[in-house]
Amino acid sequence: MRLTRVVPCLLALSFGAMSLYGQDLASFEKRTTVKKLPNGLTLIVFERPEAPVFSYYTMVNAGSADDPQGESGLAHMFEHMAFKGTTEIGTTNYPAEKLALAKVETAYAAYDAEYRKRVGQNPTRLAQLKKTFDDASAAAEKYVIPNQFSEIAEQNGAVNLNASTAEDSTQYFWSMPSNRLQLWAYMESGRIGHPVEREFYKERDVVQEERRMRIDSSPTGRMVEQFLATAYVAHPYGRPGVGWESEISQVSATEAAEFHKKYYVPANMVIAVVGDVKASETMPMLERYFGAIPAGPQPEPMTTVEPQQFAEKSVVIREATQPFYIEGYHRPDYRDADDAVYDAISDIFSNGRTARLYRSLVRDQRIAAAAAGFSGFPGDKYPGLFSVYAVPLPGHTPDEMRVAIQKELERLKTEDISDAELERYKTRTKADLLRGLADNEGLAHQLAEYQTRYGDWRELFNQLKKVDAVSKADVRRVANKIFIESNRTSARIEFAAPQSAAKSAGGSK
Repeated sequence: MRLTRVVPCLLALSFGAMSLYGQDLASFEKRTTVKKLPNGLTLIVFERPEAPVFSYYTMVNAGSADDPQGESGLAHMFEHMAFKGTTEIGTTNYPAEKLALAKVETAYAAYDAEYRKRVGQNPTRLAQLKKTFDDASAAAEKYVIPNQFSEIAEQNGAVNLNASTAEDSTQYFWSMPSNRLQLWAYMESGRIGHPVEREFYKERDVVQEERRMRIDSSPTGRMVEQFLATAYVAHPYGRPGVGWESEISQVSATEAAEFHKKYYVPANMVIAVVGDVKASETMPMLERYFGAIPAGPQPEPMTTVEPQQFAEKSVVIREATQPFYIEGYHRPDYRDADDAVYDAISDIFSNGRTARLYRSLVRDQRIAAAAAGFSGFPGDKYPGLFSVYAVPLPGHTPDEMRVAIQKELERLKTEDISDAELERYKTRTKADLLRGLADNEGLAHQLAEYQTRYGDWRELFNQLKKVDAVSKADVRRVANKIFIESNRTSARIEFAAPQSAAKSAGGSK
């Protein structure tokens, strides 16, 4: 998302190169219709009648950084629930199912209250309450038609049916034949506006398994989790997006419903539709479906600001696995005047075989299998990190990666980058735009994201000026500002032989 957010800068030239719809903002505006509905939802329709298909992108301006305290992973959990259907899809009898789900929540609340007792927990009563909860869940399960929502979409030609939860936002998207536009509007408005928390606890188990696979069973996943938790002391960027195990295991459907009520309000969402659609016909139909979603207050802005870091921090993990090294430096959010400069540094460090880190660590010194730098981690809606990592080859260590990386960072601070490096960054930015906007899905994504981030999709065009304005002096200035020891957090995995092997080696001496 980071790269595709930065590079939509050469929109006019991209359309000219692809023989599309014009080379200036005025031509683009003729094909773009934006309407804010009375309930606060913003709709964008872009007419591109090249083929009888359309793509959509629903962006909810809330992600895992918005998880309530003690309920980490809730934004991600709700994304999973959006595929469980609506009051009309995924059920054989919703009125009866609704009553059954209410009994599930009552039973779970009683079980959870007993489970959380730190003093006086009654094992016998806990087992009884667990059985009551399991029985209630089984009763509610009888009304479920599994996977019906996705099956209906796919049976009607939906492709790339997916969703994702990032730290900054949650997004839903797919592509479909344009003659199924009304079906999509019915389905999307239903699951976004009137979701049903069916099979919540079953899906919670799936999310827990996802965490075990991505983090608990992955040395690199555990390292990154500890890296972020060390880099951040106040801001929720320090929490894993999938959630802490103890919190995932206790989050409830009631809490998920409250999260939806607060963040899935129309005023906090933008929906973009791109393809073989006519705004004059499409917009009234979209208003009918999405305008029926109840309005709600815009969520209050986050007040937590990560305090300045005053000393270097580090994490060291020792185990029998592939060594790894990463370091990160706090940087401002995407609204910062130097945002494009950070992206230029990312490009110069990491984009292809001409990038500095590849040439130095991989090609010339032959000490690393991979090395790269990237900006806006884990998000950029709020101040994030500029991070650099390297994977050492056998016989080399994380310490060597650290020395080599910091040597390259020092070069940025003391020497100007070359004219060729700067030009490559700007040229690649334009090429990335062509790739990013060549399909309906990519354009829908950009329209929704820019409208959400800046309040106006036209900011797409202003990005070109920001990229073209980046100078060699800017790169040195920014490098000297953030790549300093007191602003650095590092993490590494150092290889350590298993204890059993170490003991055997010790006994043979």
